[in-house]
Amino acid sequence: MDDQTQAPVSRPAPAFDGLATRLPPHVWFGVSAVFHYLGPAFAVLLFSHVGVLGMAWLRIATAALIFAPLTRPWRSFARADPPTRLLLLAFGACLAVMNCSFYLALARLPISLVAAIEFVGTIGVALIGLRSARNLVALAVAVTGTLLLIDVKWYSDPVGLFWAFLNGALFVGYIVLGHRVARSGAVDGIAGLGAAMAVAFIVVLPIGFSDALPAFFSPPLLIAAIGVGICSSVIPYICDQLAMSRLPRSSFALMLSLLPVTATLIGVIVLRQIPSLGDCLGIALVVAGVAFHKPPSSD
Repeated sequence: MDDQTQAPVSRPAPAFDGLATRLPPHVWFGVSAVFHYLGPAFAVLLFSHVGVLGMAWLRIATAALIFAPLTRPWRSFARADPPTRLLLLAFGACLAVMNCSFYLALARLPISLVAAIEFVGTIGVALIGLRSARNLVALAVAVTGTLLLIDVKWYSDPVGLFWAFLNGALFVGYIVLGHRVARSGAVDGIAGLGAAMAVAFIVVLPIGFSDALPAFFSPPLLIAAIGVGICSSVIPYICDQLAMSRLPRSSFALMLSLLPVTATLIGVIVLRQIPSLGDCLGIALVVAGVAFHKPPSSD
């Protein structure tokens, strides 16, 4: 679907009816950006207890079980036409492998490097649709601010870099496929997300189940893992769908430059990591770039 095409905005699933229009899409993106980093921060703390793939399994399983009664994924597949079914299958497979590769990268590399590699792909997505001089300037300002925020260092860990680059490529797939699901007239955005998450659970089921077993014998650990799943794959993915249903894909990709900003703010509030003067300048540039950007559909 072309980024400029004014595709029909799908009506959210009944449980979320009206949410997409009650608040500006930027608000939904802001909520997603906060939880995008809260989830991984908690997940890393659990790696030593359930393993990397076990944590990915628990994250996806939690989301799938929460979405199932709300979105009834079996109905979405039954009512969808063949192209939509393929879209949901591809979206679900992308979510499964992306989450696993993201955690495998975090287990070996600093989150700043993983985030930097992830952001590289979003630049390409943003460039495709930013066809005015104003939006190109906005992108340049936001990228400059992001580079100031991220302390990028190269690491001689080929395995970790492989998972980081795979995650970055799949994150681009998440943006493209997620945007198509959100703006598809054949399936409701949130219902499509629920169906895709069910597919993701089926894909990851045999991969991390054995690593996740210890959580089932420790109620505190299981509760913590469920919390990670909610923070990482329920709240942000729902908010992404609500934002994608009203934002052009290139605009959404540009706004992803705000993620390092939210990571810095979470570091201040939760970890007491006070940003440097350079970090503050980076935050200001990213906010200025996003504020200066104008959606292509209204250029």
